[in-house]
Amino acid sequence: MRAEMTRRAFLRVAAGTGAALITGRLAYGAPAVEAPEAFGCEANPTGDPIGGGKGYRRIYTSGDITVKSVEELVAALKAAKPGQVVYIPEGARIDLTETETLAIPEGVTLAGSRGAGESVGALLVSKRKKGLMFSTAGDGVRLTGLRFEGAYAGPERVAVDSRFLSVAHYGCEVDNCEVYSFNLSGVGVSANAMGAHIHHNDMHHIQLGGLGYAVSTNASDVRIIANRFDHGRHFIASSGTPGSGYEAAYNLVGPNATSHHFDMHGGRDRGDSTDIAGDWMHIHHNTFLGKHRHVVIRGVPCQGAQVHHNWFSGPASEKVVSGGNTRVYRNVYGPEKTLEE
Repeated sequence: MRAEMTRRAFLRVAAGTGAALITGRLAYGAPAVEAPEAFGCEANPTGDPIGGGKGYRRIYTSGDITVKSVEELVAALKAAKPGQVVYIPEGARIDLTETETLAIPEGVTLAGSRGAGESVGALLVSKRKKGLMFSTAGDGVRLTGLRFEGAYAGPERVAVDSRFLSVAHYGCEVDNCEVYSFNLSGVGVSANAMGAHIHHNDMHHIQLGGLGYAVSTNASDVRIIANRFDHGRHFIASSGTPGSGYEAAYNLVGPNATSHHFDMHGGRDRGDSTDIAGDWMHIHHNTFLGKHRHVVIRGVPCQGAQVHHNWFSGPASEKVVSGGNTRVYRNVYGPEKTLEE
């Protein structure tokens, strides 16, 4: 398969990556069932399709509070209690352009039906030129099965700073969503937001020049699993402050990007007179179809980084760049999937 494959072919790859379910909470870095050695996202052991949608299993078709308008949504988020589901049915379109940032309370799930039958999920849209659509207001927030559309899809430096979600609490989950046209950032995870899990989403057209992060994180424990990324600048980025780290696995990275794909900043970027690039990174079983460098670590991770069992579309030279303390091993390169130890 060539790096310049069309998006149609790209979607076919994502649709065919289901696998048998491993019961219990899956430790993605250490599969519970021994299997033949595999490379790239097609090793996906999660039991759900990469990027979510049709075939995804943890789908809501109802909730404790059902909303179809912006007024109902605002009221529901004010009234919802921990453990409740605010549900937006298929076919609903809620325009949040004139609404300030909405906070999702502790333990509340905001849900739609994306992937149930032919459902593409309800759409929430904001065309505000500057602003954040959602934030967490407590631990255990989940957003699932919905589509979120921001204000601008292009990479140009225009007077738009559109952001989707700010996570500032423990145990947030974003899954089975489509997130697009937030030119500044998709999901932003702050330093104290441990245990964030961002998985089985389709995130695209998040590509503002100089910024443009589908997922940005300062936290120390973020899992970014089985997502589909395309049309972005950095699909994953971290400030690299001491303590930060993330796992990225079973993701399908499409052919369209304006810069390198997975990123960890170093001390030079922060201006803190160190060469620290976070604590750790674990990047494995991803498929990278773009022409840019795939992983750039702009300093030295304190605990170390591992990059293995990925499929890189181009030759081995400079696909992974690091300042040190990084182990790159058993990846395959190019259309022929040439293995390098």
